[in-house]
Amino acid sequence: MAKYLLLKHYRGGPAPVTDVPMDQWTPEEVSAHVQYMRDFIARLESTGEFVDTQSLSPEGTFVRYDGEGRPPVTDGPFAETKDLIAGWLVIDVDGYERALEVAGELSAAPGAGGKPIHEWLEVRPFMCELPTITD
Repeated sequence: MAKYLLLKHYRGGPAPVTDVPMDQWTPEEVSAHVQYMRDFIARLESTGEFVDTQSLSPEGTFVRYDGEGRPPVTDGPFAETKDLIAGWLVIDVDGYERALEVAGELSAAPGAGGKPIHEWLEVRPFMCELPTITD
């Protein structure tokens, strides 16, 4: 089994097929999308492939170490919208091909008008082990 991170972006990838932002969906469209996600996760749980999922708000703060004292806090650097992560799903599957299959199914979640959103997802494998450092 191999773990993969499926990253959902607020925007990104080639021009989407359905480009209506979620805040413009009807309550029924949002409910249908959420139900699809719940059913999708339930299927992954039943096969033992589900690990974790979380949604993130678009707000965030950048922090870095800057010597002694309070670290600087800013609302930048200003990432382009396509770089903002909306959420993620962690799966544990037999391999890369299965990870792509799961991502493709997730991309079919309904959006405005009940049509699949054709969302672009970033599929990232977890590192199996840390690289060896030699002197």
